[in-house]
Amino acid sequence: MAAPEEPELSQAQTEKLLQFQDLTGLESMDQCRRTLEQHNWNIEAAVQDRLNEQEGVPSVFNPPPSRPLQVNTADHRVYSYIVSRPQPRGLLGWSYYLIMLPFRFTYYTLLDIVRFALRFIRPDPRGRVTDPVGDVVSFIHSFEEKYGRSHPVFYQGTYSQALNDAKRELRYLLVYLHGDDHQDTDEFCRSTLCTEEVITFLNTRMLFWACSTSKPEGYRVSQALRENTYPFLAMIMLKDRKMTVVGRLEGLIQPEDLINQLTFIMDANQTYLMSERLEREERNQTQVLRQQQDEAYLASLRADQEKDRKKREEQEQRRQEEEKVRQSALAEERRRRTLEEEKERKSECLPPEPPADDPESVKISFKLPNDTRVERRFLFGQSLTVIYDFLFSLKETPEKFQIVTNFPRRVLPCLPTEEHPNPPTLKEAGLSRSEVLFVQDLTDD
Repeated sequence: MAAPEEPELSQAQTEKLLQFQDLTGLESMDQCRRTLEQHNWNIEAAVQDRLNEQEGVPSVFNPPPSRPLQVNTADHRVYSYIVSRPQPRGLLGWSYYLIMLPFRFTYYTLLDIVRFALRFIRPDPRGRVTDPVGDVVSFIHSFEEKYGRSHPVFYQGTYSQALNDAKRELRYLLVYLHGDDHQDTDEFCRSTLCTEEVITFLNTRMLFWACSTSKPEGYRVSQALRENTYPFLAMIMLKDRKMTVVGRLEGLIQPEDLINQLTFIMDANQTYLMSERLEREERNQTQVLRQQQDEAYLASLRADQEKDRKKREEQEQRRQEEEKVRQSALAEERRRRTLEEEKERKSECLPPEPPADDPESVKISFKLPNDTRVERRFLFGQSLTVIYDFLFSLKETPEKFQIVTNFPRRVLPCLPTEEHPNPPTLKEAGLSRSEVLFVQDLTDD
């Protein structure tokens, strides 16, 4: 059974197909067409999606995937900074630590056992992300209710959208995973994250995305980044054309130390970011050059199409004129044949010419427009129509004419009219036995 034929492309779709192939370098026209059709022939969206696919980054034009987000976390050059909890000091500190140690051990052990058991009873509800944007917005609201509105600007979107914006703008993305139950979370948020120097530093140097790991969206990101403890921060940037984790900060870190560590990570990776910017600028220049070449090609194509259109119009006009001349010639030929047939019919229907000695005969001499003379005899009792039919049957007579007397000058009413349907006879018209009549040409009139 033959496969169904794909519908033909319009001229605009063909131009977009060629432009998409030039921008992406794909050799398969079928693959180019499928990609454009998936994006409703939006070439900007299709090109961006193709670049995302090449770089291993989630598409900004497709819904977030259900599997863990693909970010390069295996780079051996990832900078990792872990802050250990401070050791107790003095006799009082060690006494309090030793007294609380069994209770903390028992609490966290029982908590882990309960969580482990719940996995067999019912699946973790955080494993299914249904409203990632809602998860982020809900965390921001709960954060402001607990710690106030003075905090770094949270990115109000999904993790995938934050990654794409950081990639598109070539900016650093700092990801903060909020552990609600961790003992250091409150102190980190109040004493570090919400301090003025940290707020100013983060707002001016990078994008900041945060979510609680108790939310499905935050839990999925934690599965992708594989944190060890809280508070957890990950610095992500575009490196080697992939969104890569270049720094991990874990534990209760102080404001000044946080700023120093982030500055160190940014300085260490600045060359990669500059390289990406130069490469993107070159790609943009190449894209602009190709676009200019495509526009020039399309302008030339439109000029050729316009030239062909005018040529076809001229050919069609000449054809119509030639057809008009041919039809006119055919019409003239039909008219001439009809006229000849009419003359022959009139000649056959003429009454015989009376003899010269007939007392009722009238001898009439006709002077034709071409200065020739014709004579014929008629009877007084015959209608003037007979005279007209006789002249009409002659080849020398024009198609339209009238018969005029010389003196006094008058036009003989040879043809019937509405007022006089029966033309007069020769006698009634006042003609004598010998007359000279003039034939006047009315063809031009």
